[in-house]
Amino acid sequence: MSRFIAIWFYHLKTDWYTLAEPALKQVPFVLSEMNRGRKLITAVNPVALDKELFPGMTVADAKALVPGLHVKDDPPDLAHTLLNTLGEWCIRYSPAIALDPPDGLLLEATGCTHLWGSDGVYLSTIKHSLRKRGYHVRAAIADTVGAAWAVARFTKGDGYVREGEQAAVLKPLPPKALRLEEVLLDKLDKLGFREIDSFMRIPRNVLRRRFGPELSRRLDQALGYASELLEPIQPPEPYEERLPCMEPIVAAAGIRIAIERLLAALCRRLEAEGNGVRTATLHTFRVDGKRQQISIGTNRATYHVAHLQKLFEEKVCMIEPDLGIEMFLLVADKTGPVKVPQVKLWAQDAGLQHAALAELLDRIGNKFGEEVVHRYLPVERHWPERSIQPASLEAVPQTAWNHRVRRPIMLLKQPEEITVMSPLPDYPPINFRYKNQLHTVRKASVPGRKEREWWMDAGQPRDYYMVEDENGRRYWLFRLGHYDDVVPCKWYIHGFFA
Repeated sequence: MSRFIAIWFYHLKTDWYTLAEPALKQVPFVLSEMNRGRKLITAVNPVALDKELFPGMTVADAKALVPGLHVKDDPPDLAHTLLNTLGEWCIRYSPAIALDPPDGLLLEATGCTHLWGSDGVYLSTIKHSLRKRGYHVRAAIADTVGAAWAVARFTKGDGYVREGEQAAVLKPLPPKALRLEEVLLDKLDKLGFREIDSFMRIPRNVLRRRFGPELSRRLDQALGYASELLEPIQPPEPYEERLPCMEPIVAAAGIRIAIERLLAALCRRLEAEGNGVRTATLHTFRVDGKRQQISIGTNRATYHVAHLQKLFEEKVCMIEPDLGIEMFLLVADKTGPVKVPQVKLWAQDAGLQHAALAELLDRIGNKFGEEVVHRYLPVERHWPERSIQPASLEAVPQTAWNHRVRRPIMLLKQPEEITVMSPLPDYPPINFRYKNQLHTVRKASVPGRKEREWWMDAGQPRDYYMVEDENGRRYWLFRLGHYDDVVPCKWYIHGFFA
């Protein structure tokens, strides 16, 4: 059975002004806007309402009745902005929240109430929290949106409608409780239909012929005979878990326990569907209304709870609980299929496919930044700086590494020019100067020539030498061109050996 909550902020805009200026709470106060040359009241606070002021009244008449009345301009988008903000705040109670302009919210409570114990406790908690924030609210819970909306605005009870009892609750209420247009309400009033019970049992085809389709549609929606879809302000993520707290959490140990419980529930769902986490975000909702979040990412999709827990623990220090966290929300922003390895009789070295290596790289990337982890694959190119390319952990090599030649463990992106002293044209240098430091060459290899890729660019060949200086450090140097060329040859450093 579906359950819905309707919340009515019957002093929405004036409450917001009062929160900004607490002195307005004790004085009559209204909002106004210009309409056809007249200044009309659009909202009143409780004190002004007690003095019989109401929306639609001219400001001049109101000031005549209440001298010293405080009047402020009504911004055109204020109500929509406030409802959006309050709706996002209420996500801690339900993942599906829709706006109900001009002064209400609608929550889908299906599957949420058991987290608070019961429907009644769930509803009371929401009302108490909103009133504590400074808003006058009425709220109701029922099987349908229409019944909850009607009870919240036209009854003064606790707002709790038991399952299947929406018809009995709606009977004594006026037709206005069905959210009908004014023209239709006037027609019903002229014909003597002043309670919903007076036309509830009339056949629907008769109602449609006499009043059009709107009355039948709204009545069926309120009774549960027709569905009514909500448009959430934030569509819920397909994979998310929430954990409300009976008492606010202020300690790091409590946050870690909450993360572990959320991960266990989330990974259980993902594993059943063959999916895993690629990126996940933990949202925390504090008692003071502030919302914080931390995110993690993985190289491969995984539902390994212990590994994901370690990634989150690296960032728990970024959460500031302040007065306490009252709810946690874990969302798997990005997921992917998990390839379950086939069980083998004899274990073999899995290399990069080993899960432990992927988890280690995840931890390094989440702690120090993803930019510190690099992987390169070979490319069938002749020029050294073009023979490798960055790749992801899951990329498959298109060609094999050339192990016949020795290459430096660190290759510069672009060779850097150096000055050298060489005894003979085709001999390795005696010494070279790199970054204002002189290196004396003790050992050197025979040259290895690399011709330029003529199909890409023209130029001189390179003669590479592996040299070792007086301190035992090894470098990869090359001479560009020949000494007998018209263009003078130059020397460059291209890499460093371990």
